Amino acid sequence: MTIAFVFPGQGSQFVGMGKELADNFSAAREVFSEVNDALSQDLFKLMVEGPESELMLTSNTQPALMAHSMAVVRVLEKDFGIFVKDYASFVAGHSLGEYSAACAAGVFSLTDTAKLLRTRGDAMQKAVPVGVGGMAAVIGAKHEDVVALAKACTNNGQYVCVAANDNSDGQVVLSGHLGAIDKAVEIAADFGAKRCIKLPVSAPFHSPLMEPAAQVMAEALGNVAFHAPVVPLISNVAAEPITDENEIIKNLVAQVTGSVRWRETTSWMKDNGVTDVMELGAGKVLSGIVKRSHKDINALSAGTVAEVEELAKSL
Repeated sequence: MTIAFVFPGQGSQFVGMGKELADNFSAAREVFSEVNDALSQDLFKLMVEGPESELMLTSNTQPALMAHSMAVVRVLEKDFGIFVKDYASFVAGHSLGEYSAACAAGVFSLTDTAKLLRTRGDAMQKAVPVGVGGMAAVIGAKHEDVVALAKACTNNGQYVCVAANDNSDGQVVLSGHLGAIDKAVEIAADFGAKRCIKLPVSAPFHSPLMEPAAQVMAEALGNVAFHAPVVPLISNVAAEPITDENEIIKNLVAQVTGSVRWRETTSWMKDNGVTDVMELGAGKVLSGIVKRSHKDINALSAGTVAEVEELAKSL
């Protein structure tokens, strides 16, 4: 059994997240308390009670998803004796989930990770005025065809459009100026897409328009203590394992404007002997992608008490 622990990104949040873990495990309560202290905010109350509109704000969503993931990690460690360094051969995370992966692998402290994600969320939201940028999911087209679609919607620098999230075969997310995204929705069928759906996001994440946020994160990451990961971290922008902590920091900066190469990440796992992918935290998005893309890999998710217990038994 060769295991990769993976950590979800934005979109997996929901009101009520983390409550069951906190009700049943002191280790989870300790994580939520530390994140609250780090942010000088009762983020856990927002996670449990909402309102959804506040939880959906990027600056809250990012640390909330990380907190849920790290609560699972700490429960596995303290209540079941399952430590990342002993059980996982690799860690990886989708977009903000890469910070969760880095925290789980000991690159950052929990407090610093929470602060970094609050900074990241604020910076990404402020980088582009609301109404200027957007994102759209392209369903049913090959990655190279989506890249061609993005190029067709880019207008001499006036409009920027890029393939931002390469999630799986047939599921790629575009990001850029809203005019370019609207054009992509109109002409996507000409590039082999079954559907092209605008996403309910307020900023063009993982596009060159995020450069102001990348500069903010370069400074923020330069001001925190960081360490080599206890297991290799598969980077979003490199789609291969990284063990050098300085390279991890460099890639986290590049990730703000760069594409999330998740399809290539899971393909690398398959090609290099990963047998089990375990998604720790909210939702089942990443484990679902693995199930659809690589049927010979065992994929499961653990975000509830029952799921955590089932994962522990499987190990």
